[in-house]
Amino acid sequence: MSFRTMLATSVIVTLALLAGCTATSSSGSSSSGTPAGTPIGAGHGQVPAHIPGSPASVAVSLAETGSTLLYPLFGAWASAYHRQFPSVSFTTAATGSGTGIADASSGKADIGASDAFLSSGNLVQNPSLLNIPVAIAAQQINYNLPHLGAGVHVRLSSAVLALMYEGRISTWNDPAIARLNPGVPLPGIRVIPLHRAESSGDTFLFSSYLSTGDPHWNAAIGYGTSVAWPHVAGARAEEGNSGMVTGCAATPGCVAYVGISYLSQALNAGLGEAELQNASGQFVLPNGASLRAAVASFVPATPANETISMVNGPARAGYPIVNYEYAIVADRQPTVAKARDLQAFLHWAITTGNSASYLGRVRFEPLPRPVVSLADAQIARIR
Repeated sequence: MSFRTMLATSVIVTLALLAGCTATSSSGSSSSGTPAGTPIGAGHGQVPAHIPGSPASVAVSLAETGSTLLYPLFGAWASAYHRQFPSVSFTTAATGSGTGIADASSGKADIGASDAFLSSGNLVQNPSLLNIPVAIAAQQINYNLPHLGAGVHVRLSSAVLALMYEGRISTWNDPAIARLNPGVPLPGIRVIPLHRAESSGDTFLFSSYLSTGDPHWNAAIGYGTSVAWPHVAGARAEEGNSGMVTGCAATPGCVAYVGISYLSQALNAGLGEAELQNASGQFVLPNGASLRAAVASFVPATPANETISMVNGPARAGYPIVNYEYAIVADRQPTVAKARDLQAFLHWAITTGNSASYLGRVRFEPLPRPVVSLADAQIARIR
């Protein structure tokens, strides 16, 4: 059975069982789960013997580019790590996941930050690249319907969102939206879909979710860090998550996909936050409990290379758009000192950097302990 057929016939498993699929425009994704009773949260125990506990003594600057979703957290990590180890400094740039992957591939950046895992094409061209999970994130759907109260969360599904982005649902009071929201006074204003202008891991996550609910979307458009967006009247392209928030705030009737680290910014801008339908038919907001529930069903299936999608997983209370945030790093570095510095920093990020004092600021969740172990095994390969 082809993967497209699987998506058309089953949204329960959807993207959860295939790993290593392309993160450029395609029509498939992948996923994974956690043993009952496995604690969610990284430990702060001893550094594994095969990973240095501190950077080299020589001064070094590490360059990071990529994910705008990870950017606020990475900036906090970089500042804290430099305070602890003054010999290591960072340059960071919020350029989008596609650029992060490209810069790590070309050697322009030491770390490429990405919401999307490496595609099979990336790995064929650059077999030395690793994608190392560093935290758990999610994506919210925001909208600009000013007359609705702050406590009202419009319910949306992957199928309905696909129709909105295809232009087949053109007003907010369309019967398909109204059926999901009995009693909510939906306005008859035009739906204005916003999407990312650059190659983006957020686009990868959102288009993966749409592919699980609409066979037409999956067959005709698919998912990827870039997709061929349908031509819809009024639709707009925005740069980065900040651009999506400001663009949506300026556009009544908009619908936008935004990384969870920008949720406070979106709410402060007066945008609404949707409850999304998961594979169990439940409508869920992105919060700590729903993210942890989603991830817990994926940990056992996470492969050694940690290439996996967690979109629309089977957890009844799980939020449907959840992902690992990845550090894309080459396993061969130009100097021993650079390799040591990358190893020490990445291990720090998935342990100390996964504490609530860092993750709470951006509404991320820590890596489950089995995933920390897998990530450390990859970190140990850097030479």
